[in-house]
Amino acid sequence: MRERNRLDTSMAGVKRLETELRDALEFAELADMEGDEDSLEEARKSLRATKAFAARAELEALLSGEADGNDAYMEINSGAGGTESCDWAGMLLRMYTRWATAHGMSVDFSEETAGEQAGIKSVTLTIKGPNAYGWLKTEAGVHRLVRISPFDSNAKRHTSFASVWVYPVVDDTIVIDINPADVRTDTYRASGAGGQHINKTDSAVRLTHIPTGIAVACQAGRSQHANRDEAWKMLCARLYEAELQRREAAQAAIEDQKTDIGWGHQIRSYVLHPYQMVKDLRTSVETSDTQGVLDGDLDGFMAASLAQRVGATRHSEMV
Repeated sequence: MRERNRLDTSMAGVKRLETELRDALEFAELADMEGDEDSLEEARKSLRATKAFAARAELEALLSGEADGNDAYMEINSGAGGTESCDWAGMLLRMYTRWATAHGMSVDFSEETAGEQAGIKSVTLTIKGPNAYGWLKTEAGVHRLVRISPFDSNAKRHTSFASVWVYPVVDDTIVIDINPADVRTDTYRASGAGGQHINKTDSAVRLTHIPTGIAVACQAGRSQHANRDEAWKMLCARLYEAELQRREAAQAAIEDQKTDIGWGHQIRSYVLHPYQMVKDLRTSVETSDTQGVLDGDLDGFMAASLAQRVGATRHSEMV
């Protein structure tokens, strides 16, 4: 259903582009024939808006990862810099909340620890909306702020750090789909207590999941049918447990990649003094509109980072 909704949204976007482009061109042609400069400028404005919509739709088409369409968990933690960093973490919280709201997404708070004097030490959010994880995953890393400290009576310049980590919200509804062809079934005579019947028939069942090598056996029931049903339940549980362990291992690998929240590890720098500049150190995208960025205007940075990531993935696949 999620995949269907994603495709429906994509097709609706294509139809919208076709309609808006056709209407704008017809309007422009009519305005040109009549020499109506105001109407012609309105048509140009409509075409520019359509172009911007097409550019975003093109980027969203790159969000084809397994979890890109999911909602996202976001963790923000203050780093080196004490009160300054707590205040900076609070600024990042405001920035991402405004970005989410501007894109029609909802934000739920799961955990928040306030700073001793200002800002926050840490916060965990759930951001819900189309492709929330696909967009926000590009924001994971350490963010660096340089400014004149509002907490320093000497008005000195301070550098602060905070980290942002993003994870997809995973649907944990347990649906274990096992291909029967992948399971070998062995029956044998049960042993142990259970009366005459349990020792005289091949009622015990062993199931082996060939791709993983996981094997389960059941001989508690008096009939082979009952033991087979119970063994399938056991196999489903074992495979689910194995999937959980795989996820935990993947999460541990992500945790191992986390570096110190300090010098030399930042992905983006926000400089408010002595000049105004926000620069992404991965893509070299930069802007002097620092207030716009802190108010949630992050699309340019996200788009560049996403395009770079997709390009690198395609290159590695070709190699």
